Amino acid sequence: MFPPRNPFEKMGLKSTSRETPHANFDELMAFRAKAFEMEFASLATGVLIGWEWLQRKAHIFIRFMAEHYRPDSHPNHVYVINYKTSTGSWEPLFDKKGKPLYPLLMAELDAMKALRPTGGMMLRRDGSSLPWSGKGEMLTQVERISKKIIIAAGLRPELTFTSFGRHGGATESKSSGLTTLQLMNKGQWSSVAAMANYLHDDDKGKQQAQIKRIKRRKQVAKK
Repeated sequence: MFPPRNPFEKMGLKSTSRETPHANFDELMAFRAKAFEMEFASLATGVLIGWEWLQRKAHIFIRFMAEHYRPDSHPNHVYVINYKTSTGSWEPLFDKKGKPLYPLLMAELDAMKALRPTGGMMLRRDGSSLPWSGKGEMLTQVERISKKIIIAAGLRPELTFTSFGRHGGATESKSSGLTTLQLMNKGQWSSVAAMANYLHDDDKGKQQAQIKRIKRRKQVAKK
């Protein structure tokens, strides 16, 4: 028999019928390829910024300025802003040996910054150089055109621009073995609960966790 009430209801666990679908890396690359083909290079770069630095649309298209990327005072860093808290941190772009940590993204941003000699907003609309944001800083056009790219690329129709950024990148980071603290620092989350909204179910991570348990049992059995 099933219990008449949810036994976990007092543990702070909540369910939702609406979950932002997250993209995987192959889908990210397919989106980028089609975006370049359709001459929306700024959206191709934008999804990669979201994926690599776990950023929201508002940071990418509204708050990311040319002076945040490799300024004279921090030539080897990028200033990543947390749009919701108006705080940020300088993220390294090279490892200890001077090797680029984000070679593909940095190549695109280096070229983009060269076109911004007076500074200002980094990512602008392709063709017109106008801001992507509209009235009230709405980013409706970003999602509208992204949906066209998604459909043209033959990707899952439920995907959105957001699927490639904070959601997809965070899930990949979790699968890659980042600790909770590393994830929180990377995405500038204030709590584990807030971060959990962006970490989606992942078979690979769970499989690896169980494999480790099985190996541990075998080791104990041999003793």
